[in-house]
Amino acid sequence: MKLQLARGTRDFPPEDKIARQELTKTLTNIFERYGFAPLETPVIERMDVLAAKYAGGETADVMKEVFRFQDQGGRELGLRFDLTVPLARYVGMNPELKLPFKRYQIGKVYRDGPIKQGRYREFWQYDVDIVGCKAMQADAEIIRVVLDVFSALGLDVEVRVNNRKLLSALIEQAGISPELAETVIITLDKLDKAGEEGVIAELKDKGFDKEEAEAVIKSLKEKTLDDYEQLLPRNEGAKELKELFSLLPKDERVVFFPSLARGLAYYTGPVFEVYSKDLPISLAGGGRYDDMIGNYLGSKQAIPATGLAFGFEPILDVLKKQGKITAKKSLTQIYVIPIGDADATTVVRELRAAGVNTDVDLMGRGPSKNLRYADAYGIPYALFVGEDERKAGKYTLRDLQTGEEKKGTVQELISTTTLERLNQ
Repeated sequence: MKLQLARGTRDFPPEDKIARQELTKTLTNIFERYGFAPLETPVIERMDVLAAKYAGGETADVMKEVFRFQDQGGRELGLRFDLTVPLARYVGMNPELKLPFKRYQIGKVYRDGPIKQGRYREFWQYDVDIVGCKAMQADAEIIRVVLDVFSALGLDVEVRVNNRKLLSALIEQAGISPELAETVIITLDKLDKAGEEGVIAELKDKGFDKEEAEAVIKSLKEKTLDDYEQLLPRNEGAKELKELFSLLPKDERVVFFPSLARGLAYYTGPVFEVYSKDLPISLAGGGRYDDMIGNYLGSKQAIPATGLAFGFEPILDVLKKQGKITAKKSLTQIYVIPIGDADATTVVRELRAAGVNTDVDLMGRGPSKNLRYADAYGIPYALFVGEDERKAGKYTLRDLQTGEEKKGTVQELISTTTLERLNQ
């Protein structure tokens, strides 16, 4: 049997997994600083939840990429394609939640789509959402989180902002009926990748006249938000955008982008997309979805919600390209090497109790082999425990980078200075 991975999936050896864990810590620290609490939902969802017209929607391109299957009872199931739909389902099932509900979720999502740079079939998303707040303050809060995250990571990005209400009005102004706006938006979402010709061709394939398609494209070109306010003076989307930008810090990374569509059916207001300026890929995206939760409940009362998903895989790709990730094969800080028959159990226990990540030779090898082993895993320190040292309670700690050695008790060896080096 030839051992192979399923297409679009990957193994993560320790040096990759450690880097991913460190990125996770950076993001979760920022999320929690903003008052977001963690949530976990199942990877498997019922297909009626995923395919509802106010969720993925059968006409949305994402539904073509859902991994579908049946359980033994014949129930139609699917792997979640994002974390927003499960959040809406969770809120709908827990009406006692106090609002606003600010949550972050970290989890794998699945899409059976094309594989290319920055896109996989199994990938992680890191979501932040605010449920229960209709005010643009919530959308501004999401964008503030975005700006802090990418500042912390040192990545140069452009945060593009638009509004689905404005986009729908422009489509209607081009002579296309409101009932067909959703399918047009799904196609417009490909403008950045397919270009104008590709979008016009797809709209023609969907039955629209070339003049209608060209009119839509033209309406999205080189206009400021003030221009759209004058063009559509009563449009709620333009007013929301004006208010949103007034709530944000003056930051050149945040730009109004009238062609930004976001192809999922559930967006109802502001939409966001974060693009890397170093690689031509999206690093995060989201928006407001005020109708989805209420629709799940069969209620006419909207439960407002807004949020954004960070693309964990493309963020890592950019960080690697820029050399901002240091590969570590181990998180061990001290490797204990018993000499001869010396019992190192007490020393190991004392180090671990002091909070030091400690490993110990389990193979009964000699010092030379143990030092080569520690070096292969990039462990910074080796501590030698001989019988004489054990009786005296003083041991030798060697810095495996410099070769410098210190002798002392366990507490002396893990002094403040040494711990600073251990935690680098």
